[in-house]
Amino acid sequence: MGKLTLLLVLCVCIAGSLQSPRGFRNVDHLIEYINNANTTWKAGKNFDDSYSLEYVRGLMGVRRPVGALDYVESPAPVYSGIDIPKEFDPRVQWPECKSLSEIRDQGSCGGCWAFSSVEAMTDRLCIASKGKQQVELSGEDMVACSGAGGCGGGWPASAYGYYIRSGLVSGGLYDSHEGCQPYTIASCEHYITGQRPPCHKHYDPTPKCQHSCVTGYNGTYQSDKHYGSKQYSFSNRNRDVQADIMTNGPVVAVFTVYEDFLQYKSGVYKHLTGDVAGLHAVKIIGWGVESGVDYWLVVNSWNPDWGNKGYFKIARGHDEGGIEGDIVAGLPKL
Repeated sequence: MGKLTLLLVLCVCIAGSLQSPRGFRNVDHLIEYINNANTTWKAGKNFDDSYSLEYVRGLMGVRRPVGALDYVESPAPVYSGIDIPKEFDPRVQWPECKSLSEIRDQGSCGGCWAFSSVEAMTDRLCIASKGKQQVELSGEDMVACSGAGGCGGGWPASAYGYYIRSGLVSGGLYDSHEGCQPYTIASCEHYITGQRPPCHKHYDPTPKCQHSCVTGYNGTYQSDKHYGSKQYSFSNRNRDVQADIMTNGPVVAVFTVYEDFLQYKSGVYKHLTGDVAGLHAVKIIGWGVESGVDYWLVVNSWNPDWGNKGYFKIARGHDEGGIEGDIVAGLPKL
């Protein structure tokens, strides 16, 4: 009976550790395997073995809608006569829009669907206004008040539906004291010792929706709202996606995350090993070519200590992880 109990405990521990995929003793072994392989990217420790399967999967909060949709899409634009350059970086194209260089942190909340969307909305508002509207739209408002899933996960197109239907107030990062509704879930460190406290390895509940601004903010919740005018989506139409980014700014993409991706540090990511960890939403800002490999330049929302200072590159042109199949974008109402 004692042997059976021990066996069951071992099975539970193995099944519960996302960071030690089958065939690997631990994260270090996985990283060593990737870095010794003849591949296009390098790994480094972003999460350690102490993080549970449930916790890490919870960061990837994409949940496809069930039942009636809470958004209405317009036809996606079809572009012609636009030369697509070999590389494009919006931070160079629109240097006046500081949000393009910002890396947010969703904290211990499955809010990637909200953060990637709000980040793209913020960028596009600045771009469309030619830098006149430097407003950081609120991730808090989207997570707490949209009704699209909160920290339990949601769908980027639903985020755009809320933006068009109800609008978003301003709001900065956690503890920034900026805007009507700054984010209330703490930024945290998943592995390294840094300026943020360590993540507590359990998930925060969805913040309570508040139809008011923080004390001291000069404005009301309703008067602070900014609205979207339309939303649309692309599926495996890379040239139109590139033209849309060049014209309007970043887009939101959904892709399948595998266990090896969690430890990405540099290079152009291509899936090498490990099981599916979840569906994740991110912001595509540009593209380029590295060592002969075409890539998308992408912003994550796991703070600047993850990956390559919060960014990653992923192979372009072969729908790596499905990243080219579900792309959402929209336009602001000026």
